[in-house]
Amino acid sequence: MDKSKKYLLAIDDEPVILEAIKRVAGSEGWEVATAADATQGFNLATKNAYDLCLCDIKLPDMDGFQFLEKLNEIHNPLPVIMITGCATVENAVKSLDFGAIDYLPKPFTADELLSSLYRGFRYVEATKKTQNAKSNTNSLIVPCPSQYKSLGYASWCFVDRDGSVKIGVSFLFLKIIGAIIKINLLPLESEIKQGFSCAEIEAENGLIHPVITPLSGQIIRINDQLTSDPLIVEKDPYFQGWLYIIVPQNLNYEINHLMVCNQ
Repeated sequence: MDKSKKYLLAIDDEPVILEAIKRVAGSEGWEVATAADATQGFNLATKNAYDLCLCDIKLPDMDGFQFLEKLNEIHNPLPVIMITGCATVENAVKSLDFGAIDYLPKPFTADELLSSLYRGFRYVEATKKTQNAKSNTNSLIVPCPSQYKSLGYASWCFVDRDGSVKIGVSFLFLKIIGAIIKINLLPLESEIKQGFSCAEIEAENGLIHPVITPLSGQIIRINDQLTSDPLIVEKDPYFQGWLYIIVPQNLNYEINHLMVCNQ
C-alpha cells in the first residue's frame, strides 16, 4: 500500500451504502475496499493495513459488536466507525464500549458521511501524535478532569451535587475538527437524547460536525458566551467552554454507557 494515501474498509450488506461510501471517499482521493459481510471484512482487516473502517451493526453473518470483539481478540488496532439505523442508536452508544471510535446513523447525507470520515482519519492522526507526545513535556495536551464522564472521544458530562449535569465537548474532538467558525446551540428547555446531536460546530474547512450528547435531559441553561465567542470552547473546553446545563433523565441507566474521562 502507498503510505501517502488513506485506506478505508467499508462493511455493509447494502450495495447502495457501499457505493455511496466509495463515491464520497473516492472524491477525496481515499482508497476504499468493500465487504458485504463481517466475515469477509474481518479477513480483509487481518490481511491489509487499513487506516479506518466503517462497519454496519446489522450484518447477515455476525453483527458489528462481534466484529469488534474479534478485532480485540487478535489485538488489531483498526479504528472502527459503526453505521447504525436510527432505531438502534442505543446499540451505537454501546458500541463505543466495544471499542468503536464513533458511529454514523442511517440514513446519512454525503456531507454527513464526509464529516464522519474526516473526523475518523483525523482521529487516527491525532492519537498517533498524542502517543508520540507522551514523552514530550512541552506538548500541549489538555486533560479531561477525572471526575467527568465521556461518551467516546466527542463529549463529556459532569454531575453536580444538586443533580444537574453540565455538558461539553472534549479537547480531542476539537483538535480533530480544526478551527471553529460557529457553534449552533439548541434553545432553552429543549429535550436532548443520549446518542443524538445536541449542537453543531461549523469548522473552518466548511464541514459541520454534530456534537453527540452523553446524557438525555432538558436544557435549563445555555452558555450564551459561545454565541459571541465560540473560541472559548477551544481555549477552555472543560470549564468555561461548557455547552449546556441539563436536568437529566434516566441518569442511573445512561451513565453506565459512559467511561471515566481520564484522557
